[in-house]
Amino acid sequence: MSRFSHLLIPQTQRQTADDLRTTLDLDSGDRVGKRSGFLIMLILSGVIATAGVIGDSTATVIGAMIIAPLATPIMGMALGIVVGDRHLLARSFGWVALGFAIVVVIGALLSAAVLDPSALNGNAQITGRTSPQVQELVAALATGTAGAFALCRRDLGTVLPGVAIAISLVPPLGVVGVCAGQGLWDDALGALILFLSNVVSLVIAGSIVFTLAGYAGEARVGTLSSQRRAYAVVAVLTILIMIPLIINSVLTILLAHWGNTIQAETVDWLQDSGIDGEVRGVTWSGLSATVEVTTPDGDIPEAAPLRQSLSDLPDTVSIVLDVSVAHEHDVR
Repeated sequence: MSRFSHLLIPQTQRQTADDLRTTLDLDSGDRVGKRSGFLIMLILSGVIATAGVIGDSTATVIGAMIIAPLATPIMGMALGIVVGDRHLLARSFGWVALGFAIVVVIGALLSAAVLDPSALNGNAQITGRTSPQVQELVAALATGTAGAFALCRRDLGTVLPGVAIAISLVPPLGVVGVCAGQGLWDDALGALILFLSNVVSLVIAGSIVFTLAGYAGEARVGTLSSQRRAYAVVAVLTILIMIPLIINSVLTILLAHWGNTIQAETVDWLQDSGIDGEVRGVTWSGLSATVEVTTPDGDIPEAAPLRQSLSDLPDTVSIVLDVSVAHEHDVR
């Protein structure tokens, strides 16, 4: 280890490679105990997360994050990459895949409790996990780094619950299951991308920290070429995950800009026509913008001038005016 690595992970606090492997490999040591504990806590966290998502309960979802055990095999994948142990990497990947399937199935089954599917559109637990962006990948990388340091250092174990809360693993899978169960495939895909980006972030962060900690030099298995192949796979996965996140981030910025333009032009249109109306806001569904307008009698002027003022927007953007009558309310 370099002097810098010793500063980050003092030798007196550093976990040994064997201790780290024992912690992260579900197929070493007490296999029955580890596997049963993993499955029990995974199923419970899946039920809790899905219930929290359906009920739009932040506190319940946080509880699911704390007990969710998925970070263990994900970090096991990172350790497998660093030490060049393809068997550890494959086993850990298998547990992550199994966990993925279990939670998604739980979410799909419990989605039967949703009596009004349209209510999911305003559910903050769902909308907050179906449109991932680049900043969430950055946050996940930082969180994964904190978790990896906590695993490497004996004195940082107390931060692991905070890491579990910060890195969202099981809740997005619950959202995938709920949305898939209701046929909301676009939302399910968005939540899936969030989960995958968090997994990749954990693997990247864990690989970097475990390398800094010197575990690669203590590898008993694997070769340098196998390690390089594993790092190459992680790099490719990172690029694949970054593409939809970047696209979604750019689209979010564009929609915000277009929404401001539509609202400003609609206000000018009403004022120029002499109608005492109010623009309450612009909401988006895909590339379709709905402009909420209220007027005293529900009438609006000819839309041609507004259409002309918005002609610079892309042809793929559609605009709908939702006009209602402004109601007066006595306050005394």
